Amino acid sequence: QVQLVESGGGLVQPGGTLRLSCAASGFTFSLRAMMWYRQAPGKERELVASITSSGGVTNYAGSVKGRFTISRDNTKNTVYLQMNSLKPEDTAVYYCTDPFGNWGRGTQVTVSS
Repeated sequence: QVQLVESGGGLVQPGGTLRLSCAASGFTFSLRAMMWYRQAPGKERELVASITSSGGVTNYAGSVKGRFTISRDNTKNTVYLQMNSLKPEDTAVYYCTDPFGNWGRGTQVTVSS
């Protein structure tokens, strides 16, 4: 059974940093690309970042490029999202997902002073 469990969200001031983690189980993690999505209140879910199975190629939404970094540790079956220079518009529930439609329950990120 595939499980994706996000953690690391919270309340942070504008300009602050957070690191999200997504622990995966139930499949061969090192063979699967992974993605982070987010959904803000009243908005559609949007792709934030993706990473290939080896971690060699990453892609980002334009709104987060240069501020967020996706990475993975295949020895720990975990994918990360380092978020720097956070803005209020980054406030959302952040989800980890794979290309087969498996989703975590999400972790809330709130950027506010």
